[in-house]
Amino acid sequence: MALAGAVDLAAVKARSEAAAAAAARAAQAPQTSDGGPDGASPFVVDVTEETFQAEVLERSLQVPVVVDLWAEWCGPCKQLSPVLERMAAAANGAWVLAKVDVDANPRIAQAFQVQSIPMVMAVVGGQPVDGFNGALPEPQVREWITRLLDALRDRMPAIRQAEEGAQGGEPVEEPEDPRFTAAEDALERGDYPAAEAAYQQILAVEPANEQAKAALGQVRFLARAERADPAAVGRADAAPDDVDAQLAASDAEVAVDSVEAAFDRLVSTVARTSGDDRDRVREHLVGLFELFAPDDPRVAKARRSLARALF
Repeated sequence: MALAGAVDLAAVKARSEAAAAAAARAAQAPQTSDGGPDGASPFVVDVTEETFQAEVLERSLQVPVVVDLWAEWCGPCKQLSPVLERMAAAANGAWVLAKVDVDANPRIAQAFQVQSIPMVMAVVGGQPVDGFNGALPEPQVREWITRLLDALRDRMPAIRQAEEGAQGGEPVEEPEDPRFTAAEDALERGDYPAAEAAYQQILAVEPANEQAKAALGQVRFLARAERADPAAVGRADAAPDDVDAQLAASDAEVAVDSVEAAFDRLVSTVARTSGDDRDRVREHLVGLFELFAPDDPRVAKARRSLARALF
């Protein structure tokens, strides 16, 4: 089955390179030490309900946004916040700190299901991915940030761009990884089970390898696309409440390059479902996002729509 150019599944490396230019632009935020006329870092922002979409959800498409949920009356918050601010400024845009006063912004606190503060939550691609409660000691906070960046560096090239800018060094071309070369060779032969097995072997050794995770999702999609039935779209349109039908139809649409139609279908399904069904559809949609470069405008638009449907 031809994918009509919908997804570049033959080389994960090419996918990363295609995103690099846009990621580099995202990393080209002001680099001065003062960050602005008042000395504040450009990578520490105060967020309100009105600016949440732009400052948190949209910025998280390029780098992780760490949301610091605090209040003026909270003593532990005043211990933790300066630590986060100092680390965000030193990171040079590898991640952004978004500070939210929960008293002034109750809808944001409700969206994150805040029960106690300080609460810290990392948002990536418009979705909360990890967090912690309480004023942790600085070494533990630093360790948490390090784990977060290590897990996302291959998936979000802007992280590495910012880190290299902070160090003043030139990007270093990494050597080819023979494990990925073997997997990509299998994929080019159309041997999807062998390619899937190769990526799973990488993940068995390196569970946090984001490149292997993304590649595995691509291989699994291509295997599904081989079985995609064009009639699935008609069946889904006739049964809008059939979640399985919507998932199958979205695969069929992506396979023939009707990408926006597939994204719109799943966002609409998320909006009208709840519980386990909503989670299944959201996870399927996020998996489809991973088939495309991070700067693909169709993905960015759909991520914003998904965020509105969820929040």
